[in-house]
Amino acid sequence: MELKNKRWTEEEFMKQREEVLTQWPTGKDVDLQEAADYLKSIPEHKNFAKKLRKAKEEGVTLAQPRAGVALVDKHIELLQYLQNEGEADLLPSTIDSYTRQNRYEECEVGIEESIKEGRSMLNGFPAVNHGVENCRKVVESVNLPVQARHGTPDSRLLAEIIHAGGWTSNEGGGISYNIPYAKSVSLEKTLLDWQYCDRLAGMYEEMGIEINREPFGPLTGTLVPPSMSNVVAIIEGLLAAEQGVKSITLGYGQCGNLIQDVAAIRSLVDQANEYFKTYGYNDIDLTTVFHQWMGGFPADESKAFGVISWGAATAALAGATKVIVKTPHEAIGIPTMEANAQGIKATKQVLNLLKGQSLTMSKELEAEMELIKAETKCILDKVFELGKGDLAVGTVKAFEVGVLDIPFAPSQYNAGKILPARDNNGAVRYLEFGNIPFTKDIKDFNQGLLEERAKTEGRKVGFQMVVDDIYAVGKGTLVGRPEK
Repeated sequence: MELKNKRWTEEEFMKQREEVLTQWPTGKDVDLQEAADYLKSIPEHKNFAKKLRKAKEEGVTLAQPRAGVALVDKHIELLQYLQNEGEADLLPSTIDSYTRQNRYEECEVGIEESIKEGRSMLNGFPAVNHGVENCRKVVESVNLPVQARHGTPDSRLLAEIIHAGGWTSNEGGGISYNIPYAKSVSLEKTLLDWQYCDRLAGMYEEMGIEINREPFGPLTGTLVPPSMSNVVAIIEGLLAAEQGVKSITLGYGQCGNLIQDVAAIRSLVDQANEYFKTYGYNDIDLTTVFHQWMGGFPADESKAFGVISWGAATAALAGATKVIVKTPHEAIGIPTMEANAQGIKATKQVLNLLKGQSLTMSKELEAEMELIKAETKCILDKVFELGKGDLAVGTVKAFEVGVLDIPFAPSQYNAGKILPARDNNGAVRYLEFGNIPFTKDIKDFNQGLLEERAKTEGRKVGFQMVVDDIYAVGKGTLVGRPEK
């Protein structure tokens, strides 16, 4: 099938669906009409899209952890604990790495080993192997909406099973679950595969069921300038909308400077709404997700709580609809369910204290929003130009020529020519621009801020700044200053 940003016909979708549902035996249990009937029976408070909309209307920020283990009963126990003890507002099911690579045979081995060892031998929940019935068992055992969170370039069968299983949200997109996650998967393939996932959600929407879709905002989670992550979020939002998705949650990963982070979320909302309207998507229910710090964490738990709380405060002050919560075990590995609950409770405490408060517009905030919007527009204009008006085609071409470029991504389809670094106040700026089509004014402004930092630190602007910034938070600071 040729890649175009055009809604799939029923014939195109059903033809591919026959192939998708035969990828693993559990696919045969998916029946679209039966699944729609089941989804209609799910109470409103367990529908992801509805809960997000209610939070947006009330002006509150919801807290959601990441979590997933191999066995159904243990996974249920984990989610119930995070719901009851951790006081989570929304629940995840983090999917294991084998499923993310469509390696279902190895998942089966992992499930057997988990039974034998009496503990999870997979780093998540293998939803495809467990199938529709077990996914329903999960959602029926909790009192909150459930979302699949993963990192899967080809999520087609996974999407079929989780939605038929009653999970009303799926995270990911053709860019955000490819370029930061995979080395040699083509963008044409992932954009087509995620068009399938979006069309599936759109079909459920047409059958009267709200399904939420959430592109992955942080990308590589390492010094990604807000304009670049906002561009990707808007592109994936527009691609989803074309396939009939109505509930769209666009995300952003915390950079650490309060003004910049608040400006990024607010700019994202403003520009996404503008683009949706410009292209005729007038009925999009847009919400936002703020990801707490995705980089290196302090190993000391008390210090880790400081980082978690800073992320919670920023999410609240930015007015994000939800915040993805980190844990005090972030530097160690997969957290215990107790540590996971502690991260949620610390986050909820900060959210409750800041309820009703937001960061007041200031000259600095306004200037940052103007800069982010100007940078974002430069890139998006070029993407549309390269695709001659077709966003999907333009996206592929933009990555080919480095107009879209994600810092530190493993994909061979990513130019890897841009370099970010922090300015004197800790905001992330562009040090190397690669082929990003910024105006001279924008380039000079970014460069000037980095020169100001270099002068303060008594060194030249260069790659060592980048290295120092990557490790800084793990060492207890935001800006990686040279050691004296």
